[in-house]
Amino acid sequence: MAQPEQSTPPNKNDNFFNKNPLITFAIFSIVVILLFKAFVGNENELTSKVNGQAAMRTQEVSYADLKKLIENKQVEKVAIGQTYIRAISGDGKIAYTTRIVRDDNTLIPLLDKQGIDYGGFSESNWFTDMFGWLFPFLIIIAIWMFFAGRMQKSMGGGILGMGSSKKLVNSEKPKTKFDDVAGAQEAKEEVREIVDFLKSPDRYVELGAKIPKGVLLVGSPGTGKTLLAKAVAGEAEVPFFSVSGSSFIEMFVGVGAARVRDLFEQAKKDAPSIIFIDEIDAIGKSRAAGGMMGGNDEREQTLNQLLAEMDGFGTDTPIIILAATNRPEILDPALLRPGRFDRQVLVDKPDFQGRIDILKVHIKGVKQDSDTDIEEIARLTAGLAGADLANIVNEAALLAGRKSQKTVRQTDLREAVERAIAGLSKKSRRIDEKEKRIVAYHECGHALLAETTKGAKKVSKVSIVPRGLAALGYTLNTPEENKYLMQRHELIAEIDVLLGGRAAEEVFIGEISTGAANDLERTTDILKAMVQMYGMSDVAGLMVLERQRSTFLGGGMTQAKEYSEKMAEGMDSYIKSTLNERYEEVKIRLEEYRDAIEKMVELLYAKENISGDQD
Repeated sequence: MAQPEQSTPPNKNDNFFNKNPLITFAIFSIVVILLFKAFVGNENELTSKVNGQAAMRTQEVSYADLKKLIENKQVEKVAIGQTYIRAISGDGKIAYTTRIVRDDNTLIPLLDKQGIDYGGFSESNWFTDMFGWLFPFLIIIAIWMFFAGRMQKSMGGGILGMGSSKKLVNSEKPKTKFDDVAGAQEAKEEVREIVDFLKSPDRYVELGAKIPKGVLLVGSPGTGKTLLAKAVAGEAEVPFFSVSGSSFIEMFVGVGAARVRDLFEQAKKDAPSIIFIDEIDAIGKSRAAGGMMGGNDEREQTLNQLLAEMDGFGTDTPIIILAATNRPEILDPALLRPGRFDRQVLVDKPDFQGRIDILKVHIKGVKQDSDTDIEEIARLTAGLAGADLANIVNEAALLAGRKSQKTVRQTDLREAVERAIAGLSKKSRRIDEKEKRIVAYHECGHALLAETTKGAKKVSKVSIVPRGLAALGYTLNTPEENKYLMQRHELIAEIDVLLGGRAAEEVFIGEISTGAANDLERTTDILKAMVQMYGMSDVAGLMVLERQRSTFLGGGMTQAKEYSEKMAEGMDSYIKSTLNERYEEVKIRLEEYRDAIEKMVELLYAKENISGDQD
């Protein structure tokens, strides 16, 4: 059920002076100065009363003229201040004023000689004295107001800007629809019933159905979790309150809990509505793990308040909480129990058809050449997320613009794919002819083993143009589809392909180089995993020697060592002997294809790039 948009009433405290504390202080200072001038402007009249006699008019004279008046006995009384001297004429009608001369010591003797009555007076009054005391405090208050205003803007309102979530929450009615979300068909089907509930909540309530209060969107970075959440709000045409989990956490305990309360209050006022918390793992980490390490009181109080708020509204309250994370394994169990985040929806990396759909969405606004083939790009980008595909299309458009082309060509898209996978090309990096030939043999060794080994990924491109931070050349192997399982022969094939570069150097050049360091590291890791976790060797049989932890969605991995030193020796011996065995087998294979390797090297040396489908 769609709700009309409500305009937010202006905040009474949000006037011009609160938004501009420096201008406020400047106006205040001007008023004070004007008042000060008004008082000081009357100083001559106020202080010209010497010994109770008021001068009818004031006349400013020089110091020398005043002394002459005193010598001629034309003054009756003299008052000496810190900076001024005032004298009353003999008839009491004129008050003479002059600025005092500090180095003159003859005035007092002259007054004594002439028998003229004299004394001192204070040039200040109660107002100037008070202003002198208060002015430093006014400066301190002005500085405090300035920094308090800056903190309020950056931290979202409340006391010093730390209590409210209004400025931390992005409230909108998204226009994103399910048609804008490509490559996540299963995830869209999972959340469609939420849209139906928000549009027609009465139908579900009358049946006694309890719609899920919270839906947790789980997926790798860039798979479109936020976009899917916006699409749910856009389809339901309800207010969408989005906030990052890290926005709740501050250095002061209790601030995060207050912001959670405020967020839910806003959502209830505009119900039916959707609350979306991105990166919820920032506040939803397991409290058990935190307690062992000292904990975080602010984060735990924020989590407790979130749990209480999720329990606080009934099943008939049309508010849905969506949250996104790529680390569900670290979330607190209380957050995932039924009645809170009842459902977890996996937003996975797209398959081949999904990648085609995503590329079509992002390439709509790009002027394409007639030769563009989206399916080829989809085949080259297996394993990439939606954000990666969007970046590839944008990168291709930038490349075309840099070349002053009017359309984006297939070559631009291919180059963008290579940039995304292998990094930027470094054509300006100068390498000598000897190293260039070594790199050519190395990459051709990889390519030949990939093409002739069962279970290996096929070659898309071979290049000896330096790319990225350290690669002097690369062989681009792309699977035709995402793979979630690998068989033993496929792992062995990957080891053979990795060893092909070093073996080619030894067979064709007669000496090895340092270029295979990363290849050897990866082969060792594969064999270790086969022994320790996959049970693919006779060393440990079906025993699991190391347990993977926190590996969901390809995140960080920690391992616990659970085997003896004797087992470790056996594992080291197996890895070494297997690598030697595969290395000798690879060298034999390369010898069989010596002529093909030589022709490939000459072609690669001349052109620097060879595509996988080239004869």
